[in-house]
Amino acid sequence: MAEFRDIYWWSSDGLRLHARDYPGADDTPPVLCLPGLTRNARDFADVARSIAPARRVIAVEFRGRGESGYAKDPMSYVPLTYAQDVVALLDDQKIDRFVTIGTSLGGIVTMLLAGLVPGRLAGALLNDVGPEIEPAGLARIRGYVGKPSTWPTWMHAARGVQEGNAAAYPDWGIEQWLAMAKRLYRVNSAGRIVLDYDMKIAEPFRLPGNEAGPDMWRALAALAGVPVLVVRGALSDILSARTAERMVATLPDATLVTVPEIGHAPMLDEPAVQPALRHWLARTGNRPAD
Repeated sequence: MAEFRDIYWWSSDGLRLHARDYPGADDTPPVLCLPGLTRNARDFADVARSIAPARRVIAVEFRGRGESGYAKDPMSYVPLTYAQDVVALLDDQKIDRFVTIGTSLGGIVTMLLAGLVPGRLAGALLNDVGPEIEPAGLARIRGYVGKPSTWPTWMHAARGVQEGNAAAYPDWGIEQWLAMAKRLYRVNSAGRIVLDYDMKIAEPFRLPGNEAGPDMWRALAALAGVPVLVVRGALSDILSARTAERMVATLPDATLVTVPEIGHAPMLDEPAVQPALRHWLARTGNRPAD
């Protein structure tokens, strides 16, 4: 049996969207994995394998990424629309309660979902993102997103990824860079290795305010009733230590894990993360009291 099946659903504006569905027990809320700005479902392959089949895991590809359709209107590439697309997935799959693991943009979408579908979110992992995003990190992302790059071989791609991300993963070896390249890129019809997203996702992101929402601290507060795990890379230029500590102080049931020698964003397979991730998952399996 295949480790996952492909599922497709339709957005309200007619886009065919894609996710990987890893089967698992149906007596606990499924785990939805929501990726970062330029990322896709492949980012969560290892995480999904570590959770399924004990829990069902759905690794989402936002519009404009991977096998999901590209939007005709690039201004729909904003967090609120991504959150609405996830709600359409929940309705399509008849999922009432669910848990999210949200990396970067996926964490912003998680916070918005808590307000869009109150009572349905059973827990949230916010990976290296919070209600305030550091200006240096935003400037770095705006500097590369939407700029096409192509490579003749996977090793060339790996070296290119390393050049752009070495500060975030100073201890990585070539095997890890090659694995990241294969998550970020795909082979096109001409045999070139190209980024696996619509370059137009950069258009709204370059406008101040479109990277998140108007009041993300209020959005975070909607997570007050569920277990929350905040993961921060110690070298992160997106989530500061000050913001992470304020998040945990704001939420009554939140835990902070800081991953040493990692920037934006942790892969969630780090030894510092694993015990907290397992504990958090166990707590999110609880059903709400009648």
